[in-house]
Amino acid sequence: MSDTGRGLEVLVDVETQAQDRATVQEFEDTVAGYEEVVEFRRMYGRPDYFLRVAVEDHAAYEMFLIEKLGGLPAVHRLQSHLTMKDIDTGNPAR
Repeated sequence: MSDTGRGLEVLVDVETQAQDRATVQEFEDTVAGYEEVVEFRRMYGRPDYFLRVAVEDHAAYEMFLIEKLGGLPAVHRLQSHLTMKDIDTGNPAR
């Protein structure tokens, strides 16, 4: 279970097709406002963005993809990753 108390955590790679600053800013503002998104990073190279999404279950994640993230005009491609095992490195959190 994720730290948020939601049962499913998904890591999502997002590639965008937006090149203009206004569309990029609108995408970032919209995604940052989604309660399901618990981590949101703009990356160098590919993917353009990395998200950590916490939802109740697979059905809730499907709805998030269909009704929110996948419908944004800037989104070109999404790739979801489910964690098999969370391994403790023993390093203190930053």
